[in-house]
Amino acid sequence: MSLATLNQKNDLDDLFMVDDEEEDTQANKYLTFKTGKESYGIGIGDVIEIIELQKIIEVPDTPDYVKGVINLRGRIIPVMDVRLRFHLKERDYDDRTCIVVVNVKSNTIGFIVDTVEEVVEILQENIAPPPKFKNYGNLRNDYIQGIGKSEDQVKILLDVERIMFEEELEKLGKMATETSIETD
Repeated sequence: MSLATLNQKNDLDDLFMVDDEEEDTQANKYLTFKTGKESYGIGIGDVIEIIELQKIIEVPDTPDYVKGVINLRGRIIPVMDVRLRFHLKERDYDDRTCIVVVNVKSNTIGFIVDTVEEVVEILQENIAPPPKFKNYGNLRNDYIQGIGKSEDQVKILLDVERIMFEEELEKLGKMATETSIETD
């Protein structure tokens, strides 16, 4: 084997090692945010980007927590207020309010949150199963993936695929493709 072939092989090995490391860097990482008094986490692999709050176009006949759609660089993205989805008291948006854009079952959705905190690593052994509650009317916890312990803090880890019901996801996907927004 020539030195050039050996170097080329090492370069390819290095390239593949970077890919493996890149995959591993997202494992056990969560974007954390505050909504109300609690701190929540979403797997970093589900997060596309974090953007400032922008003009939301209301769409009729949607659940109260679906605030409407935004025009994100030419793409129509439905946005939901996490506070309202979790049956918390509505509050005015401020300069810390932002939208976490996530991928949910091949749909792009924006989650309006009070404030983004940080990305934390929570190892699997530090995640407890979600508490079991009986369903009392609107009280549900099936969108909670687990309770994560990071240092001295507790984070409620969310399953983004279960925050929305299947029929709501279908409606939002359809709404995003059918809604037309004129750009300024």
